[in-house]
Amino acid sequence: MSLRLVKANMACNKPKKTPSHPKKSHVVKACANGKEKIIRFGEQGASTAGKPKSGESAKMKAKRKSFKARHGKNIAKGKMSAAYWADKVKW
Repeated sequence: MSLRLVKANMACNKPKKTPSHPKKSHVVKACANGKEKIIRFGEQGASTAGKPKSGESAKMKAKRKSFKARHGKNIAKGKMSAAYWADKVKW
C-alpha cells in the first residue's frame, strides 16, 4: 500500500524526505505567484556535498561547485524548479 501525497495537506515550500520513494529522495509543494506544484527532487541514496564543513575536502568543494555550475541556469528559475530545491536542500 503506497501513501499518496495530498497537495492540499502539504505546507508550501517545506521539503520533506521520501525514504520509500524508489527514485527521488525529497518532495516539496512549491508555491509561487499564486501557483502550486508538487516537485520531487534529489537522487535517492546520493552522497551529496551538503553544507560546507570546516576542513571540508577539496573533492567535496569541487563536487558542490560542479553541481552549481551544471545546474545554475535551472537553479536561477526559482522555487518552481527541482534544481532550486536540490541546491537548497541537498547541496
